[in-house]
Amino acid sequence: MTVFPEEPVLEAAVRRRLSPGRFAHTVGVVETAEELARRFGIDVRKARVAAWLHDVAKDEPRESLLKRAEEFGIVFDEITARQAELWHSVIGAEIARREFGIDDEEVLAAIRYHTTGRAGMSGLEQVIFLADIIEPGREFPGVEELRRRSREDLEGAVLAALESTICYVIRQGGLLHPDAVAARNHILLRRS
Repeated sequence: MTVFPEEPVLEAAVRRRLSPGRFAHTVGVVETAEELARRFGIDVRKARVAAWLHDVAKDEPRESLLKRAEEFGIVFDEITARQAELWHSVIGAEIARREFGIDDEEVLAAIRYHTTGRAGMSGLEQVIFLADIIEPGREFPGVEELRRRSREDLEGAVLAALESTICYVIRQGGLLHPDAVAARNHILLRRS
């Protein structure tokens, strides 16, 4: 059985690393992840640990993230390398492993893929991906519909969130990460 750090330890460490606004977001993700995990029969402890650590590297300066990537031996794929906003999830998973002793691969994957998703996401990965998007502090067109869907169908809500994100990125003229496209296609194929 995996032993996780006590939650007060995680909370205090995360609070020290994040701005007040980012910490408030993280608290919202923790609460939302627990709610989703309970609703859909996912391990609540894992959901809370992954939620606490999902943005652990988010407020680190770009130079620090690059240094950590080099130190951890992380080589970004071509799309991630060009989108600094994706770095924190890859590096955050390694911080969780190295600095917090997390060795549960499902928790690490939930942290790693919380921004892009990926084909074949576990229930835990889906919970963290969705909780990050629909936590109470998020406000954007369509978020209420995602919250409503999340009460009925986890995978369907994840699909809708992926489609919303993909459309947003396209409207902004941004690069689509192949993991997001693969995640969407995987769910569509499973549901057809």
